[in-house]
Amino acid sequence: MDLLNGDIKKIFFKYLAAAFGSTFTVSVYGIVDSMCVGRYHGPAGSASLSVAIVIWCTYCSLGLLTGIGGSIHFSTWMGHGDKNKANQYFTTAIGIAAFIAVVFTGAFGFFTEEILILLGAEDPDVLYCAVEYFKPMKYAFFIFMVNEMLAAFLRNDGDPLLTTAAVVTGGAFNIFGDFYFVFGLDMGARGAGFATFGGGIITFTIMMTHFFKKKNTYRLVKVTEPFKKIADVVKTGFAPCFLDLASAILTTIFNIRVSLLLGTAAFAVLGVVSSINSFALCCAYAVGQAAQPIISLNYGAGKWERIGPTMKYAISSTIVIGAIFYAFIFFEPNLLVRLFMTPTEEVLEIAPAILRTYCSSYIIMNVNIFATYYFQSIMKDGISFIVSVSRGLVLSGILALVLPVIFGPSSIWLAVPIADVIVLIYVVIMIKKTKKLAA
Repeated sequence: MDLLNGDIKKIFFKYLAAAFGSTFTVSVYGIVDSMCVGRYHGPAGSASLSVAIVIWCTYCSLGLLTGIGGSIHFSTWMGHGDKNKANQYFTTAIGIAAFIAVVFTGAFGFFTEEILILLGAEDPDVLYCAVEYFKPMKYAFFIFMVNEMLAAFLRNDGDPLLTTAAVVTGGAFNIFGDFYFVFGLDMGARGAGFATFGGGIITFTIMMTHFFKKKNTYRLVKVTEPFKKIADVVKTGFAPCFLDLASAILTTIFNIRVSLLLGTAAFAVLGVVSSINSFALCCAYAVGQAAQPIISLNYGAGKWERIGPTMKYAISSTIVIGAIFYAFIFFEPNLLVRLFMTPTEEVLEIAPAILRTYCSSYIIMNVNIFATYYFQSIMKDGISFIVSVSRGLVLSGILALVLPVIFGPSSIWLAVPIADVIVLIYVVIMIKKTKKLAA
């Protein structure tokens, strides 16, 4: 598909369909895990998956660091016509990913309980469920980081449908495996871990077939100025990486604050919120991931006239997706709660207000997330960094800590919506500014 000369609308929506299929299925991993564990173990199971999502987000964010960071430089230099330099960034990304996998897998493998307690699993029942979930895969959970990295590179090498096929196949195994292992074999949280690990291995195996195709342009080559290229990959990939990493940190802050201020029932609802939020974030990522290869390649070729239409389709898509999400949450909050756990009456009483308040940010959030992909695709890493850090951690984290002190414990659910409104104002100003510079 010709990203430099083809029809923008057709290209964008083809990439969006592929990216949405991939991110949707990845989010389903966590959602189905949460549903099965929550219904098997009750509120403690739901709360444990809120803690597990932190680990999940951390690994996925590191995959985005190397995948998005490396593939953007790859596409930019391919746009310039320099294949060797493009592949130096591919090689650099592989090296960074290998180093991260060793360090993080070792730390989590040897200090599993300590890390889970630090992330909010202080309740013995919650800790038990979380430990059981990670037992089958704690030494190989890095496979999901590698899958995120490969997905980014495959999209930038004109093979988005293979990514979708890989993730959908792995996700299908995970879904059916969850029900079979958790309920059929009566394994509970450990069964969900087995299903998730198996799905990740299947996804990895299928994506690796790209490197045996004739259309594959990736090569491992000798890297000149390796430290500069490492810095380039990390700098460019940090903003999308921080979206997931900040989500993990913010979830940890919420885990600790909610369990302390509002009790177990609210903590269980937070598990539902975390699962829904991971799904909403993945859909927002899909729009950014669909637009990123088009914007990056055309930016490298100096074709700004093709970037504007791509932005129009991307922003419209984020608004529609966010509106659909929030409409369902607003009208059927307790239906979602019942899907994710066997709730108590207290949970059903408090869940609607929590879900409607926290998730009211989804339309704005999606635009802000796309903005991080847009700015780093045109090499405005500083702006992308500010957007990621502000909405993902700084403003949301500060408000989560301060609002309950001033307005009472329940005001913590307003932290994310308020942060997204503030960030959106900055995003609109910066988009207008970059358009003027391009003109």
